[in-house]
Amino acid sequence: MIIILGLIILVAALIVAVAGVLGNGGSAHAVSHFSVLGYHLRGSAGTLFLAGIVVGAAGLLGLSLLLAGARRTSRRGSAARRGLRQARRETAAASQERDDLIDQRDAARASTTSNLSNGTAPLDASLGVAVPASSPDSEAAAISPAVDVPVGVSAPAE
Repeated sequence: MIIILGLIILVAALIVAVAGVLGNGGSAHAVSHFSVLGYHLRGSAGTLFLAGIVVGAAGLLGLSLLLAGARRTSRRGSAARRGLRQARRETAAASQERDDLIDQRDAARASTTSNLSNGTAPLDASLGVAVPASSPDSEAAAISPAVDVPVGVSAPAE
């Protein structure tokens, strides 16, 4: 609707401009003295009106370029703000997930520490059975063999 109204106003302005230029021509409408910025304009009132139309069109072009640039800047700014809000949401979600994992790790450590201190075996969650607690000495013995075996000789089976 606004586009149609703008088109009607534009056509009406063009009709008035053409009628103003053609109706004020000839020697009966002579302009004797008119100057702008040191430039003296001679001719008819129609010529003066035409010069006004050109200056008005130049002003309208400048205003439309200014508004188009402001609109583009506004769109870029709103897109940047939207991206910043999205990045902040993602950062908050990642921080929350990290905090949850840290809490789970701390709870698992506390559970393991309490099970070792009271002598009960911790529960292996994947198997659902109690795994016997081992001391650091037994872990070291399981890693390194008790007997030195020369290279190239197989160790006896236990």
